[in-house]
Amino acid sequence: MLRKLYDWTLSLAATRHAEKALAGVSFIESSIFPIPPDVLLIPMVLADRTRWIRFALVCTIASVLGAMLGYAIGAFLYETIGQPILAFYGKEDSFATISDWYNTWGGWGVLFAAVTPFPYKVLTIFSGATGLNFVIFLVVSVIGRGLRFFLVAWLLNRFGPPIRDFIEKNLGLLFTLFMVLLIGGFVAIKYIF
Repeated sequence: MLRKLYDWTLSLAATRHAEKALAGVSFIESSIFPIPPDVLLIPMVLADRTRWIRFALVCTIASVLGAMLGYAIGAFLYETIGQPILAFYGKEDSFATISDWYNTWGGWGVLFAAVTPFPYKVLTIFSGATGLNFVIFLVVSVIGRGLRFFLVAWLLNRFGPPIRDFIEKNLGLLFTLFMVLLIGGFVAIKYIF
């Protein structure tokens, strides 16, 4: 079933409504949909490389708006859905402990999920449920999603079809490496200076 959903999403890139589909998939992927917008972004940029900035911008804006929906789901539906589940397992205190930690370090988690293949929707909902500062959430989401989609679109524009295979094979590794370097740089600055 997941393969059929993937193929259906990919087929949207060939329609005259491809840009609207890109916005829609980017929006719902940030809160509930399992297929990443790259499935549409890649063929759309390859089909019209002069519009790579527009496609990346559509992807970024729609994804951040979808992330806001995910945050709202976590913020407003946690008490009706999440809390009873934790109570059933006797883990109400665990959530409070995790929430405190997450509200201190959660921005890094959101950034990591925003640029890697990690399911971003999980952290958008969790951010709302734990009450992560919304401004931090929003800023990190814009930076992370923008970085991800603009980098993919730029590489496709610059190098064309051969980069598609490279990106698809190494996307997780590339973004994980970037995050390790970024976070490592901040940690190094903290301890060196």
